[in-house]
Parts: sequence; structure tokens; C-alpha cells
Amino acid sequence: MANPFKSLRRSVLSKPLMGWYKSVLPGLSDTEAQALEAGDTWWEADLFSGKPDWNRFAGFRSQGFTEDEQAFIDGPVVQFCNMLDDFEIEHERMDLPEEAWAFLKEHKFFGMIIPKEHDGLGFSASAHSEVVKRIATRNVSAAVTVMVPNSLGPGELLMLYGTDEQKKYYLPRLARGEEIPCFALTGVEAGSDASAMTATGVVCEGDWKGEKTLGIRLNWEKRYTTLGPVATLIGLAFKLQDPEGLLGNEEDLGITVALVPTDLPGVDTGDRHIPSGLAFQNGPSWGRDVFIPVSQILGGQEQTGQGWKMLMGALAAGRGISLPSLATAASQVSAQSTGAYARIREQFGINIGQFEGVQEKLAPIGAAAYQLEAARRFITIGLDDGHHPGVASGIMKYHATERMRETINHAMDVHGGKAICVGPKNYLETPYRAIPIGITVEGANILTRSLIIFGQGSIRCHPYILEEMQAVALEDRKEALRKFDDLLWRHVGHDVANIWRSWFHGLTGGKFAHVPKDTALKPYYRELARYSANLAVASEISLGILGGKLKFKESLSARLGDVLAELFLLSGALKRFEADGQPEADKPLLDWIFADGIARMHAKLAEVGDNFPSRFWGWTIKTLTQTGGKRRRGPTDRMNKAVSELLMQPGDTRRRLSEGVFSGKGADPLAALERALAMTVECEPLKKRMKEKDVENIDAAKDAGIITPEEADKLRDLHRAVREVIEVDSFDPSRLEKTGINAGTDKPEKLSA
Repeated sequence: MANPFKSLRRSVLSKPLMGWYKSVLPGLSDTEAQALEAGDTWWEADLFSGKPDWNRFAGFRSQGFTEDEQAFIDGPVVQFCNMLDDFEIEHERMDLPEEAWAFLKEHKFFGMIIPKEHDGLGFSASAHSEVVKRIATRNVSAAVTVMVPNSLGPGELLMLYGTDEQKKYYLPRLARGEEIPCFALTGVEAGSDASAMTATGVVCEGDWKGEKTLGIRLNWEKRYTTLGPVATLIGLAFKLQDPEGLLGNEEDLGITVALVPTDLPGVDTGDRHIPSGLAFQNGPSWGRDVFIPVSQILGGQEQTGQGWKMLMGALAAGRGISLPSLATAASQVSAQSTGAYARIREQFGINIGQFEGVQEKLAPIGAAAYQLEAARRFITIGLDDGHHPGVASGIMKYHATERMRETINHAMDVHGGKAICVGPKNYLETPYRAIPIGITVEGANILTRSLIIFGQGSIRCHPYILEEMQAVALEDRKEALRKFDDLLWRHVGHDVANIWRSWFHGLTGGKFAHVPKDTALKPYYRELARYSANLAVASEISLGILGGKLKFKESLSARLGDVLAELFLLSGALKRFEADGQPEADKPLLDWIFADGIARMHAKLAEVGDNFPSRFWGWTIKTLTQTGGKRRRGPTDRMNKAVSELLMQPGDTRRRLSEGVFSGKGADPLAALERALAMTVECEPLKKRMKEKDVENIDAAKDAGIITPEEADKLRDLHRAVREVIEVDSFDPSRLEKTGINAGTDKPEKLSA
């Protein structure tokens, strides 16, 4: 029997509200709609809800590495890193050595994600991420070379969408390195706008291996394609048209992906871009009237028009691994090297790490190394559980690369002239030049922050909005109203609860927030609970008042996305601290990270209120999220000092901060730096003894009996070790003669738009 109250509510309230709701919904392009359909959500949806499920959070655990994965990390990865000379690769060869390429193929580095049944290694996301990170601590170009075949490219797309025949043929060949893959997406004019893609394919009949076959005539001009110059197989994205109706009744079939061998007539590759002067293979490709059979469509004929959805689904996983691994590597190298350098480098009679100005740089370096490693491990838990979290991956891509930029710049500041002179002794120069690459690729950071993280997150992570959008779009208006009514009033109850939580937790400092009971980390959980509720309320008001107009308020969206991102990154740091056994020595890092993250969230929410188009609703947002108006000030000088000392002191915390960094041995600059640090710590009591006696000269101190002859030898060894580390490279001018870059002159004329 129908509920009379519900019937009245639907007709009087829900029906007019449904009409209003439909009118304010943002318009979605086909590519935006496909992006929303690709992948899924994970912990970021809990954080967006306003009331995270801490029982679920407690269940997130890394499974660790299998025996095969650990053996690979300890064996081939170390062997490969030993084959690499960063300066030689980046400044003399502009490529990996031939033996390194052969080693990668022999040991199936290009097949880490390919299942064992297809002759791959079948590694987890955790192992895949770890391998890329460790290689990146040795050489960025080598890491990129390994990263791309295991990230966005034909391999992953074949696994997700390929036909059985395509998988059986291509996956073993990719795993063994018999095929080198690349993915050609970005056109000259298109950039981030997929709708502007100029690569085209026309369904027609043509000759394939001597037989007349139904296929596609392709024309394209692509750029920025990593591994493109050496690839044997291109994953090509293009707009497919069927003017003669050979595949069906539609003429415009949409963005499609096909597998294109590079040895086909009309395909042109080989030219190279030089991204930021780095050596990894990257370049343009052209295709003029290239014919392929329809069987080369990725996934077969059934997957025509599904290319953008495929790419977004693959990126949802890949962006959570590739660039975060590179960013983590750079941050860990910065922390290890800068902490050591600040301890051994003296100015005005003390090590420079004792200066507060230097500590202001050291502390965020250490915090970033800890937090990025934590977040890298955290998201791989979700990936290994089978999720493809597009929003979380966007968070990782943007914030990992931005913090990498901040961290390396801080490291450069502390090192001073040591870091600006190019040469084999400079361990920061290559990561520094690589910064713009991470910022730019796999979705430019400006776009990712201002349009994707909150733009997609507000719909995908919200517990009701996507279902409401689907409900109002139903053709059956009675069913649409029934579903909308049910969702709407649950939505209202959700909002009321979050408004109360946001205001009350702000007033009480989150003291009464629902958090795990049996933990000493309640203060951290309370902050996460409080700001989750704050975000939910600020988002709800923004969506409700601005509706589809919020899509064009990019700065507001970006700030709300920043809050969601901070919550995700802080969750990762908390999870790491717990997984490591809550070591008391690491507590200063967690304190610094939370102080910084909370200050960032507080500031962003205030900016949302200050910049909201309606002054009344802006005031409302600030009232509900900034209860009491108390400013959160961020890390203190005392916190900076505590974290800085952890970076400069050999021990378990410093070891954990640099875990996985390949330091090398012998004359390798990081190895020399670690030796100098150990000697510095050992000799500090001797130097203190000499200083107390006001004697600076080693021989004079020995003659005066202040130090023994053996101790004098140690101090001389220390002087040589420190000199080796702080010295910079110089070159004979004849070695620096420029030979120029040979550019091919016989390339085909570029295709017009």
C-alpha cells in the first residue's frame, strides 16, 4: 500500500525540486561523461562523505612483496642500477647503454604488470611502484623507460580490454621486450582537449597481407610520445568515422584506440624531443594513409568509440604509480643527501644544519620524503585490492609532483653552489631538470588541480549526487521521481548531520568525533574527522548554490580539491606510522606533517568562503568550517628543528626516510656522502675537544696531546672525505665543444588539422 506521506512529499516538494535540480546540473561533454564512468572510488569517497569509516581504514593493509617480487627487487633491480651512470646517460650518451636495454628485455622489466600466463612477471602494484622508485633514485631516464610500458600503454590496455587473440599474440611479445610499446595520444593542437583531436581513421576496404580486408585508413600527427622513437608498436588514439556505414548506421564512431605496428607503410617515427634535456626516448610520430584491419582495434570492433573511457580507466591506475614513484624517489634522495650535506658542511665554525634558516628548508624536505613514501604505499593498497581510483590517482599525480618541485628546490637552496654545477658529483641536477616533466605529463597539473580532482571527485565521491543525476535522466518520469525522492531526502539527512558535525567539531576541536577507541593516535584521527565534515559542508553549499556554474569557478573547485587531497595524504601518513609500529623516533615527522596539512586545509576553506560569489553563503561556509575563527598556524620552529635533526642523524629514522634509495658504492656521489656523514659523526667529539682547547690545527692538537696520532689520522681522512663531497666538477673546455642535434630533413609534410 502506498505511503500517503511519501506521495504528498513527492508531488509537493520532490517534483518541483527535481525540475530545479535538472536545470542546475552541469553540462557534461562525452569525454567528461566517459571519464566519470571510468574507474571507481576508494578511501577518497569516505573522506568526502564527512564521516570516514575508520573500521574500513583499519582494514587497509599492504600484503608485502612475494618471494619472486622481493628477489627481483634485491637482484635484477640492483644489478640494473649498477649498470647506470647518471652523468654519462644524461649528458654524453643521451640514451641508456645498449647492455642496459638488453638487460631490461632479458629480465622482463617491460612485463612487470603482464600476468605470468602471458609470460610476464605478474607483479603487484606495490612491487611495480617499488621497482620504479628504486630505479628513479639512480637515474630518471631509466625509470621512465621502465615505467611507460607498465603504465599507460598497449600492455595495460590489452589486459583490460584486448580480445583473446590480441592478448595471446601481443602480451608475451611485450613481456619479453620483443615489442617496444608506446602510446600516441597528444596531438599538436589537441593537448588536454580530447574533443580537439585531429588524428582520424576512416573505415574502408584495403589491402592487408595480400588480401582485400575491411579496415581503417589512418592519418595522424602526434607528439610527446615516450618510447616513440624506438617503439615497434603504437597504441594510437584517433577519431573514427564510418561514412559508408560499413560497421553500422553511425558515421561518427568516436575516439577509438588501435594497435599500429611501426613498420607499416606510411608510419614515420624516430625523431626525438629532448624533454628538459633528459635522455629518455621521447618524440613525435606521423602517419599518412596507414591502413590497418579492424581486427587491430583494441578490443575488437565492439570497442569502437570507447577509446577515451579506456584511457581514463588506465590512467586511474597508472597515475597512482608512475609519477608518484618518481616524485617519491626525488624527495627521498633530497632528504638523504641534504640531511647529510647539512651535517658535514660547515660555515662560521658550525654545521649549516644548525642555522634556523636552513632548518626551515630541511624540515619540509624530510616531511615530504616521509609523506610521499607513505602516500605511495597507501594508494598501492587500493590498487592491489582491485580498485582503479581516478580521483585518488589525480590527487597523487598532482600533489606528489608539486611537492617534489618544492622539495628539490629546498634541497638546491641548502646545497648552494654545489647543486648548480653540472657533473658526475651533482646528484640533484637530473631530478631538478626533470621537475617540469612530472608537472606536465599525464594531465598537466593546472588542469588536474582546477578541473579534475574536485570536478570529478564532487560527483564520483559524493554518496548521492551521481545516482541523483542518473535518476533525473530516466525517461520513465514516474520512476525518475520515485528514485529522486528517495535519494533526495536521504541526501538532506546526510547534509543536516554534516552541518552539525562540522560546526560542533570545530567548536570542540574534534574532541567528541567518532574515531577508533584503542589507539594513542586519537588527536590525529579527530583532525581528519573534523576536516572531513568541514569539506562535506563546504562542498555541499558550493554544489547546491552554484550548481553547474561551479564547473567554471575553477579556483573554488581547486581549493576544495586541495582539502580532499590533504585529507588523503594525511591518511596515508597516519597509515604508514601505524604500519611501521608507531616508532616514537618518527613522531616529529607525523607532528610536522599534520600541523602543515591542517594549516593548509584551514587556509583553503577560508579562501573558499572569502571568494564565494555570494557574500552570505561565503560567510556561512566560514561560520560552519572555521568555528571560533582560530587560525591554524602550521609547523613551529621547534618542529622544524626536531625534523631537521632526524635528517642529519644516522639512525633508524634516517634509514626509513631513505629506504630504497640506491646510493651505489665507491666513488658514487651518494655513497661518498654517506661515508663523509659517518666520519663526521665519529669525529665530532674530537673536533669539540680541539675547540674547547682553542686549537684548530690537527698537527698542533696532536703535538699538544689533545688528540692521539690515530685520532689525527681520522681527522685528516674526514677532511679528505668532506672535500670530496663538497667539491664540484670542472671540465677541460675541449670536452664541452657543441656538436649540435642532427634533425632529419626528409620527414613527411605535417598533416593539417
